[in-house]
Amino acid sequence: MEERSLRVYADKTFFTRITGTLTKILVPTRIGINGVIISIKRNNVLKSYEAYEEANNDKDVSKKEVLEKKYEEAYSLYLEAIDKNVMDSIYKKVKCGTASDFEKDALSQYYNVIKIKDTEYLEYKYRKQKYLLELDYQAVEELNKPKLLLKYKKFYISKIDSLYKGLLKHFSVKLADNLSSQNKEIIYEKIFNLLEEYIINILPIKFEISENETYKEVIEEYNRFENYTVGKLDQNEAIEKRMVLIALSRKLFTHSLPLIVAEQCYIKLLKDVRSLIVDTKIAKKRERAYTLLIKLIEEYNVKLLSTKIYWDKPEKREQYKAFWNSYKQLQNIKDKQENIQQKEILFIKSDLQQVYNNENKYFKIIQFYKNKLVSLGAMRQIKRLCTLEGTYTGRKVLCKN
Repeated sequence: MEERSLRVYADKTFFTRITGTLTKILVPTRIGINGVIISIKRNNVLKSYEAYEEANNDKDVSKKEVLEKKYEEAYSLYLEAIDKNVMDSIYKKVKCGTASDFEKDALSQYYNVIKIKDTEYLEYKYRKQKYLLELDYQAVEELNKPKLLLKYKKFYISKIDSLYKGLLKHFSVKLADNLSSQNKEIIYEKIFNLLEEYIINILPIKFEISENETYKEVIEEYNRFENYTVGKLDQNEAIEKRMVLIALSRKLFTHSLPLIVAEQCYIKLLKDVRSLIVDTKIAKKRERAYTLLIKLIEEYNVKLLSTKIYWDKPEKREQYKAFWNSYKQLQNIKDKQENIQQKEILFIKSDLQQVYNNENKYFKIIQFYKNKLVSLGAMRQIKRLCTLEGTYTGRKVLCKN
């Protein structure tokens, strides 16, 4: 079925016109048959799912295994029925020119899934199941049967959740491979896009049907994210939205998106916002980007690195301990403005140490940081040299130890 050609022929001979007319007459009947088959398979999988869920509380292991096998078989037949509907009905309607915009879009998405089969088979397997489930979920919503929809949502969430987690694990493994910078960027985009899809399409359903405390904990972050779903975003807002996505992922996908991958995503955003600062010519926009950078550095250090247990390099761990001790001491500063300024100095010094590892690449942002430290009174300029207390910053800086 997957190998069937989906090309639409444009030439209209006498015989193809007759065939097209007959097809238009027969398509509605075929759609009706497919709809009945999907409905039967859907009911079967829902019954199997409920029986399987009940068996999870049963001590009889053999019974659970039998019901799990039955559920997986019903699930497989259900997906096949939806897949057949795409091929036999939606494709024919598009070919005959009778398809709605929704059906045209559905077929276009189907193509996008199918075309990665030969190059990314594992991703294809997850994405195809996800696509077929999403397609039928929309169909169930349109039936306007509240009891059926509630029952279906429970099954849908259990399956779709595992598919999102599977995709995130797959992308996490790929990031560990020896990829080029360009290919890593592609994987980062896939991770961020998948997280956004999940937050927009799946999390609201979970809020509705689940009493899990985890979902209550993410409400604040979710409300922050909603601010970035309206209107067109500029570069600054797009980076900030992704920062919120990582924060949400730490609570929703602790195992599927490991800490080391979340850390790489934060580092990628830090690179993006540094580039935005040095590439922006308008002073107001540059300051907005700088404000975002300070916020991002704090989230990266406080929300992520503070939870890190294993460090590849002991010196990095000691460096972070020094940062963390300084950060905790700042909590004792009662003056709000002074507290903000001292945090800003600490964050800039911390990031300055990171970018000095690649001084040639980051020379513009290094100069920007030094100018900021001078304006904050944490560094003073002597002719062409600067002195920065407590931090080694390179050949052109005199350090006071």
